[in-house]
Amino acid sequence: MLETKEMEAVGNSLFAQVSTMGHEQVVFCHDEATGLKAIIGIHNTVLGPALGGTRMWKYTSEEEALTDVLRLSRGMTYKASISGLNLGGGKAVLIGDASTMKTEAFLRRFGRFIESLGGKYITAEDVNMKTRDMEYIAMETTHVTGLPETMGGGGDPSPVTAYGTYMGMKAAAQKVYGTDDLNGKRIGVQGVGQVGMYLLDYLKKENAEVFITDIAQDKLKTMSDKFGATAVGMDEIYDLDMDIYAPCALGATLNDDTIGRLKCQVVAGAANNQLKDETKHGYMLMDKGIVYAPDFLINAGGLMNVYAEYLGGYNREQTYKQAEKIYDTCLNIFEVADTEKISSQEAAIKLAEERIDAIGKVKLPY
Repeated sequence: MLETKEMEAVGNSLFAQVSTMGHEQVVFCHDEATGLKAIIGIHNTVLGPALGGTRMWKYTSEEEALTDVLRLSRGMTYKASISGLNLGGGKAVLIGDASTMKTEAFLRRFGRFIESLGGKYITAEDVNMKTRDMEYIAMETTHVTGLPETMGGGGDPSPVTAYGTYMGMKAAAQKVYGTDDLNGKRIGVQGVGQVGMYLLDYLKKENAEVFITDIAQDKLKTMSDKFGATAVGMDEIYDLDMDIYAPCALGATLNDDTIGRLKCQVVAGAANNQLKDETKHGYMLMDKGIVYAPDFLINAGGLMNVYAEYLGGYNREQTYKQAEKIYDTCLNIFEVADTEKISSQEAAIKLAEERIDAIGKVKLPY
């Protein structure tokens, strides 16, 4: 049993984290029968209901899980805003081993928690979550996207995420090299899961020289054989002589240690929260002359896909056309950053917040 002072300290710490990032609501979900432990972060609903995926991960602590959901949900707010979508930012994390804990009962119980929020939060797939998982969640709530096409959904959003990331990468290449042709470019892709796999396909078609790494060695070999990519070690990828670094796994790979080791001219990948400290490390990249395509901008294709599903009458071709616009938005961000002499991350956040502030004057939070 915690003493009163200890309880106050814990409470103050939690509220300090929530208030610092400006969240509207954080929901802690627990169900002893299924072993469910989840946190839902709702950051901002000025533009619309908070839509963001659920990821499941073996976090080392509940504090780590909270930090992750707070950063991810905030990123979703910016992602929706800068993409012109009428959505707020939200995210959910499930704490535990997806390979052993993810049962029908577990997922349906989580669906009940989502339903209790009355539509303020809408979920979709993220790390370690599949379309089938969304089907189970949908048995208990209508506030779910990423459903299979047989159920009227848009299916796996990963291909559209990869396409948007590819568009952002090409825009960054245009900025640096004066052409968006990736032929012969040496590109390091960190993480070859669903999104990374589809990205590799685009890079192969452009005849890029690709290096890949992943925590799963079996997957690494499969992708290496399939796409003719060179497999390297998890830590080795930062020291490669490459043109473009594409982080497509978990976040915070751009930090005090790794940025100093990078030899590339472009960073453009699909991972969320790539900058461990978005201000400090955004400027470290800028000072080193590396063009950074903000993650929440170029990986927004998946959100565009599930938003189209949420609106009804899903059309994948139209979704791809929308994701293609990420190219021009990236070029605009680079121009703003150059003009105002700020990092591209800061420029992207600035534009996202300006839209939220403008729309906030004509409507109340969802």
